[in-house]
Order: sequence, then C-alpha cells, then structure tokens
Amino acid sequence: MKTILAASALLFASSAFAAGAPGLTGQWSVHNSIAGNESDQECSFVQTDNKLSGSCKSQEGKDLPVTGSLDGNKLTWKYDSEFNGSPLTLTYTATLDDSGKIAGNVEVDPFGVTGDFTATPEKPASK
Repeated sequence: MKTILAASALLFASSAFAAGAPGLTGQWSVHNSIAGNESDQECSFVQTDNKLSGSCKSQEGKDLPVTGSLDGNKLTWKYDSEFNGSPLTLTYTATLDDSGKIAGNVEVDPFGVTGDFTATPEKPASK
C-alpha cells in the first residue's frame, strides 16, 4: 500500500511540474543582434513533447520552416534562409526561463557569424 501511495504522489508531483512548465506553442517575437545588426521577426512554434516545429518570417515575409528540440529548459531550433542569393542556416541555442522568455545565441552558417537573441511570447489579442 505504501508503494502505491508513494508512486501516486510521485506521479502527481511530476504532472503538476509538467503542467506548470511554460510551453512553446504559440506566436513569439524574436529580437536578433547578429554582428552588430539588430532585427526583429515573428515566429510561430508548435511544441509536441520535446520536438519543436513551426515557422519564422523572413525579412521578405516568407514563412521559413523551423525544426528543433527541447531538453528540460534548453532548446534549439534552426531554419534555412538566404542572404544576397547565398543559402544560409540560422541555428538558435537557448534557455527557456521560468517566466516563459527565451534567450541565447544564434549562429549563421556557413558565414561563421554569431550573435545573441531574445524571444518573448506574443500576448493574445484582447477582445
């Protein structure tokens, strides 16, 4: 009986923690600072278990498909784009904090350029 109670308590604590953890599904405002260039973009993420998908808007307004993963509060995502006709990949490595904000580093391959970024969830439109 003690084993069942202990297992039930552990299961309840685990589900309560998971329910309290901020999710990534939704619209995000991303502010990049890469090699001295500041930019903002909108991303739409879908979190399924520890996988991340969705899209980010390019400067031209194109939807760029995102793939990524979440491990605890650490996450990574990337997407392919282009600059002046040259293909590139942006890879984001970050930490999700308790308030639901994301902050970390971004790397631009194949140019070897890096920078910082922050992302905040967009607030739902008020009715």
